[in-house]
Amino acid sequence: MACSWSAWRRGSVFAARLGKQHWACRCAGLSARSARFYSTKTAPQRPAMDYQEAVCTLNTLQTNASVLQQVRRERSQPEQLQVMRGFLERAGLTVEQLDHLNIVHVTGTKGKGSTCAFTEQILRSYGFRTGFYSSPHLVQVRERIRINGQPIGKELFTKYFWQVYGRLDESKDAFGGTMPAYFRFLTILAFHVFLQEKVDVAVVEVGIGGAYDCTNVIRRPWVCGVSSLGIDHTQILGDTIEKIAWQKGGIFKSGVPAFTVKQPEDAMAMLRSRASEMSCPLWVCPELEDYQADCGPLCLGLAGQHQRSNASLALQLSHAWLHKRCLPDQSCPSPGQQDAELRLAAPFKPSAITLRGLADTEWPGRNQTLKHGAVSYFLDGAHTMRSMQACVAWFRETAAQHEHTARGPVARVVLFNATGERDSAAMLKLLLPCHFDFAVFCPNITEDIASCDADQQNFNVSVENMLTRCLDNERSWHLHKGPQLLIEGLDPVPERKTDTLVFPCILSALQWITQGRDPVLAGSAKRDFPVKASIRAKAAPLCDAAEIHILVTGSLHLVGGVLKHLDPASSR
Repeated sequence: MACSWSAWRRGSVFAARLGKQHWACRCAGLSARSARFYSTKTAPQRPAMDYQEAVCTLNTLQTNASVLQQVRRERSQPEQLQVMRGFLERAGLTVEQLDHLNIVHVTGTKGKGSTCAFTEQILRSYGFRTGFYSSPHLVQVRERIRINGQPIGKELFTKYFWQVYGRLDESKDAFGGTMPAYFRFLTILAFHVFLQEKVDVAVVEVGIGGAYDCTNVIRRPWVCGVSSLGIDHTQILGDTIEKIAWQKGGIFKSGVPAFTVKQPEDAMAMLRSRASEMSCPLWVCPELEDYQADCGPLCLGLAGQHQRSNASLALQLSHAWLHKRCLPDQSCPSPGQQDAELRLAAPFKPSAITLRGLADTEWPGRNQTLKHGAVSYFLDGAHTMRSMQACVAWFRETAAQHEHTARGPVARVVLFNATGERDSAAMLKLLLPCHFDFAVFCPNITEDIASCDADQQNFNVSVENMLTRCLDNERSWHLHKGPQLLIEGLDPVPERKTDTLVFPCILSALQWITQGRDPVLAGSAKRDFPVKASIRAKAAPLCDAAEIHILVTGSLHLVGGVLKHLDPASSR
């Protein structure tokens, strides 16, 4: 069975307007023939694998852009947890069953996914069978649900998907035809998979917020964590750090140990208040340097200075979990001593197994570097101001190391997109010190609708809005790079000129940036996107450079689309 006609129509990759002169002229000079390639016509139906059928059906649960605002308002309401419990029961699950998953529950604004990745790897290194639920996915939706560090296989995903979907679909008439939305369904599916696969521990990353996030149906986690807090998702969580901290502290449970990293003063005060209100012991993690290891400084599998606080949080979370599990050969001290003002978690000497877990941690799309011949990709899905600051620091340091070993001049390119309510203009300003030769913008659209890549479909925003956002980003870049007032008599500091381009999809942007120099892209059977002669002429610096360095940032969905093309195995 192929993807349904209605799903294809809602998910059409480009609106008909793209064929008009407005878009044809402005999106990096794509020829009229290429522009006509994108249309609102439904792709012809064709036989689909069971996995694709499952994902296409899952996509019908995505929220249409026209009603997304209402859904966002509902996500900040307390009754949503009761709604989630109802969906759980309809799917054949109960909150009591979740008590047996021995859950590590983690929230935060920045770093919660990396913290979960460290924690899961450490516990897996001890030999425990781990479940890991995270979001969003980069290439395939089954990445969100992992067993022993690996995305569940297509057959397993398909099997469990239809079990859960079938129960919900069969019961919907008795509940007004309601079905859970996309993220809520995947959360239910993850719990079902973990129970069926009999994991020893489930590491669960909060979606948005905490208090009313659908993962917060968890009643009795073994330990909770709060990573670095900042301003994000303000329409749902509130527009101040205190309001956001209140939401994040909503995952605290009575008597369940919780850990956090150093936070802004107002955020920390709110977390302490929430912990006191819920009779939850809250501890603040020490600096990573405070942990004693025989091998010297701790080695982390994830790059970037900001990962050090995530690693410290993961050390405390895994240590507390192991303490409760009471490994026969592991003596675990109490979390720490209470200070009059603040509970400070005690640093400890990590075991060799824990050290190996930290070093072996992988988390694609976050401070990730890929080298394909003369082209190096620096991938980081930073999408908040604080995460973009960390991304810039990481890129400048890492790219400088790569340039030091280059055999000639290097061309620097940023490939950027941002989604939702995020302040893309402010994030772009942070990127200016990186001195890019080109700033390239494209929507989070991998290539064309004909590929029927259901994993990459997003119905939450219209294509026209995505393209308009790209053009707005290009204008913001030009405004930031505008003329500066100079003091008379002083010579201006030489500034690297940056050309900007907007492409209609990720593949067309990558093909232009790499100019046939990436063997993975050049050696594949992917479609070539013809561009105007004037745009081809702009590529001279890319052709003349010894190497091309590309920073991909602003959106995890953008990074995922890039990885789909750079790592073909990730789509299989």
